[in-house]
Amino acid sequence: MQTSRPLVLVSSDERELHGFTWHAAINTYLKSLAGPAGVTPVIVPSLGDAVVNDTLLAAASGVLVTGSRTNVHPDLYDEEPTEAHEPYDPARDSTSLPLIREALNRDLPLLAICRGHQELNVAMGGTLETEIQEQENRRDHRGGSVDLPQHERFAHNHLVSPTPGGLLATILGEDDVQVNSAHRQAIDRLGDGLTVEATADDGTIEAIRVSDAKNFALGVQWHPEYWASLSEDADAPSTKIFKAFGDAARAYKD
Repeated sequence: MQTSRPLVLVSSDERELHGFTWHAAINTYLKSLAGPAGVTPVIVPSLGDAVVNDTLLAAASGVLVTGSRTNVHPDLYDEEPTEAHEPYDPARDSTSLPLIREALNRDLPLLAICRGHQELNVAMGGTLETEIQEQENRRDHRGGSVDLPQHERFAHNHLVSPTPGGLLATILGEDDVQVNSAHRQAIDRLGDGLTVEATADDGTIEAIRVSDAKNFALGVQWHPEYWASLSEDADAPSTKIFKAFGDAARAYKD
């Protein structure tokens, strides 16, 4: 039995199924943490202040904020809600945004993916734009249909350009990187204290970091967890991101 694997908190979605309310995280995130990152994932139920507390955070060496089919509620960034912003998960919002802020307050390593990337921006005072595929000169970032096999849905379909000298470039190198894409919302106004770490060719902000963070604090709009969960050899950039996050969690624990 391995005894030196730090605990990493994982955000959850609230779902209704068979007459019950479930709090769940997608398996690919958990496998990427347990595999390439080399940490122990712990799912945090979306119960707001009941779980985001000193006891939980004191036990953690990192936080992963996952992607989801739901979107951050526009009220949280002073936008008028429309059908285009749906669907929502208010229970998740009430938990993941405080979890992000507390992680940063405590210098916990933080990795935020897709919805998590957008949540990080909102937590720092930024805003989001929706249905970006309908805007002039923007590509369709929605990716494949949910009915497609996963390897097709999460296939690489465009390039991102890491910011020279940034955290992501340190992990992956400064050359353009092929990534997948499964989102229709994106960062609009960048949050306070955030730095752009990568962009797509249409200007979409694909990665961000917390500028003054003492530890790893990175958000990515794509889904490295899909490929990292398959094997460490499936996609080198995806694996490198999770290994770097795992290294940061171990350094925090030590």
